[in-house]
Amino acid sequence: MNSAINGIAYFFVITGAIAIVIGLIGVYRMPDFFTRLHAASVVDTLGTMFITLGLILYSGINLVSVKLMLIMLFILITTPAAAHALAKSALHGKLQPLLDVEKK
Repeated sequence: MNSAINGIAYFFVITGAIAIVIGLIGVYRMPDFFTRLHAASVVDTLGTMFITLGLILYSGINLVSVKLMLIMLFILITTPAAAHALAKSALHGKLQPLLDVEKK
């Protein structure tokens, strides 16, 4: 039973790491600030949730898992709020989204 839980925990950690790497590629390839911000915030939240969930499963039920759940809740709330604040401040700073992208 313990090795099955460890396997699931490893799966979540690896999936989260892969999601963050895919988000990094998305940030590199996107054309403007707003699409880069979207790619970074969504994938960062998803990858962090997977990694934290894997760490919770790996540590078992103890004080560490409670702290990890609090970290997960904090990240789940703050990352989208920070992305929204950045996008709103960019719009107030007269930064316009790139709407007409040349297709290759």
